[in-house]
Amino acid sequence: MQIVHVIGSLSPTNGGPPAIALRIATAQQLAGHHVSVVTTDFPSTTQNIMPLGLMPADRPLEVQTVSRPWLLGLTLSRNGNQLAARVAGADVLHLHGIWEPLLIASARAAKAGGIPYVIMPHGMLDPWSLAQKQWKKRLALTLGYRRMLNRARSLHLGNDDERRLTEPLGLHSKSFIIPNGIFLSEFDPLPYPGTFCEAHPELRGDPFILFLSRLHHKKGLDILADAFAIVAVKMPKVRLVVAGADDGAKHSFEQRIKALGLTRRVHLVGPLYGRQKLAALVDASSFCLPSRQEGFSIAILEALACRTPVVISDQCHFPEVNAAGAGRVVRLDACSVAESLIELLNCESLRAELGQRGRELVERSYTWQRVADRCIEMYTWAIGDRVHG
Repeated sequence: MQIVHVIGSLSPTNGGPPAIALRIATAQQLAGHHVSVVTTDFPSTTQNIMPLGLMPADRPLEVQTVSRPWLLGLTLSRNGNQLAARVAGADVLHLHGIWEPLLIASARAAKAGGIPYVIMPHGMLDPWSLAQKQWKKRLALTLGYRRMLNRARSLHLGNDDERRLTEPLGLHSKSFIIPNGIFLSEFDPLPYPGTFCEAHPELRGDPFILFLSRLHHKKGLDILADAFAIVAVKMPKVRLVVAGADDGAKHSFEQRIKALGLTRRVHLVGPLYGRQKLAALVDASSFCLPSRQEGFSIAILEALACRTPVVISDQCHFPEVNAAGAGRVVRLDACSVAESLIELLNCESLRAELGQRGRELVERSYTWQRVADRCIEMYTWAIGDRVHG
C-alpha cells in the first residue's frame, strides 16, 4: 500500500504529534508498505524525535517538504501543483492535527485526485481544546475545517474518551480507536541507573519526581507546583525535575515556585530527547503529568516502558494505567496528585511493582507495530468504502 502522512510541522517543540506521525510511518514502512511524510518544515532538530536505527539502510523514511499554504489552505498555483505531486499515486492520506492550512489543502488535493484520507486529531477536538481561542476555531470550522473533517473517510482517535468528547460536534466520519505505541528497540537496553543524576550533580543524588512535556498551561504545571509544595513539606529530600520546551507557561511556573519558596528544589532542565530522556525516566522515582487535556500521551507510554510508576490526571484519558496497576490516575487537583506521589515515594517495593506492571502493559498492548497493523485495517476500510460506497 502507498501511504502519505501529512503534518504541518515536524519540529520537536510541537510535542507528541511529530513523533507519533514519524513512528507510525516508520512502522508501516518496516511492514513493507511504501510510505512518505509531507510537511512544511524538516528542521535539523527533528533528529531528536526520529526513530533512529529502525529503518533498513537502503530505505530511509522519505520526508518531503512543501511551501506552507495560506489561511484555510489557499495556495498559489505553483504551490498547489507541488502538493498535488507529493500526494499523487497514494492509496490513502493520513492527516495529523486539525488547525493547519497544509491539512485542509491536502484534503482538497486528495478529493481532486480521488484519494481517501483519514484524520488523526491528536486531541484537538475535545471541549477543552476547542475552548482555547474559541472564536477563531469556530470561525475556522465554519469556513472549511468542518467540511475537511466530514469528508474524511474516518477519524483516527486515541481512546474511547476522545470519541465521546468529539461527539458533540456531530461529525459524519466513522471513527477508529487506535492508541499510540512505542518501539521497544528504542528502549532496550535502558540507560544505567544513575546516568541522569551523574549528569546533573545539582540533584545531589536525591529522589526526584519527573515532569516531561511541553511547558504549556494545559499540562497542569500550576497544579504540579501546588502538589509539590505539599510533598516538599512531608518529604524534605525529594526534588522536582521539569523537562520540556517552553510553550508559554515557564515564566508563570517559575514565579509560582518562587512564591512557594521551592526554587532550590525544583530544576528546569529544558527539553530532553533520546537517551537523555530515557536516563531521566530511569532515575525518576515517579513520573507526573497532571494535564488538563491529553489525546493520548506518548510521554506516559515512555515512562511505563522505562518501568517508572506514573501519577497522571484523569484528563489524560488513560484508565488502563489503573486497570493494569501501573500507577495512579487521580482527580485534577493538587491534593489528589500530592497524595499519590507521597504514597509512591514512601514505598520502594510499590514503585518497583507498579513499574514492572507498566512495562508489561506496554509490551502487551502498545507497540507501533500493532498500531501500524490497525491503521492498515482502517485504510483498507477507507479504500473499500471509496470503491463500494
